[in-house]
Amino acid sequence: MFRKPNPSSGVPIYVQLKEQIRHAIETGALSAGDQLPGIRGMAETLVINPNTVIKVYRELEQEGVLEIRHGLGAFIASRRRNRSKTEELQDAQQSVREFVETLKKQGLDQGEIRRLFEAELATDFQRSFQRR
Repeated sequence: MFRKPNPSSGVPIYVQLKEQIRHAIETGALSAGDQLPGIRGMAETLVINPNTVIKVYRELEQEGVLEIRHGLGAFIASRRRNRSKTEELQDAQQSVREFVETLKKQGLDQGEIRRLFEAELATDFQRSFQRR
């Protein structure tokens, strides 16, 4: 389900894994109550350090995305806790859809729009990383 992070992408591996988990939830590939792979299993499958998986799981638990059940594993948090986040994401998706349509009307093609979004996300990430 999860793909191996790209260490040369410039995006920290833990951020890549966090985004993959979030994306799986947002797209419905994972839903409330689903169990994520164990720390060792996830680390071995993705060929990453188990401490990276621990960091991701802990951060997602603090954000209310995951529930850690000691001795049992990590589970996607109940929809009740994620409901407002889901609604926010749906609103954001609509905004992105409208913005993409605006850019298309300006004559930009799909590849140009994708590159602009990726460049902005990379720049934003760098700014937030430098603030720490």
